[in-house]
Amino acid sequence: MLGAMPEEKQTRGASRYDAVVATFIALLAVCVSGYTAYMQRQQVRAAVWPILQFDSSNAPDIHFTPANKGVGPALIQNVIVKVDNQPVKNWDEAMKKLLGSGEHLFSESDMNGYVLAPNESITVVTLHDANNNPLVFDKSNPLWVTMNKERFRVTAEICYRSTLGECWTLRAGGLTPGTTTEIHHCPSRSEITFQQ
Repeated sequence: MLGAMPEEKQTRGASRYDAVVATFIALLAVCVSGYTAYMQRQQVRAAVWPILQFDSSNAPDIHFTPANKGVGPALIQNVIVKVDNQPVKNWDEAMKKLLGSGEHLFSESDMNGYVLAPNESITVVTLHDANNNPLVFDKSNPLWVTMNKERFRVTAEICYRSTLGECWTLRAGGLTPGTTTEIHHCPSRSEITFQQ
């Protein structure tokens, strides 16, 4: 009967060792599973990542355009357009700051609330001449020359999000390169939000 005791202690010791190894393997499996979920989230994030740009052009006409160069849709949440770093409420106010008082002809499209598909761009404003035709490249036209110079005074802050709810703010326009900053959420509309 005394000989059975050491055998029982060995079994108990091996049983504890097995439990520690099984716990370690289970913990390792949970870590691998968590890392796999994280990597899958990163892959999905990359698959729907919008990259917004905002620019002006003088050919074939003078216009301003946001474009989505990313692989996922960009849901535009809030836009602030500025002339000389001062917010404007609409394109009419912007044109008066750029060209002075008077009637300025242009066509426009809304940006706020717009969804830009991947590789899509929209022309949000196109300047027109006195005959209401787009203001095309013409160095002999004083209005074209003036607006071609003044368009660099316009900048935009566009807050947009992906379909996963991740948000960014694009600051672009003028003569400086655009910058995009990831943020927690887009700001609510306010008195300086662009109304178009």
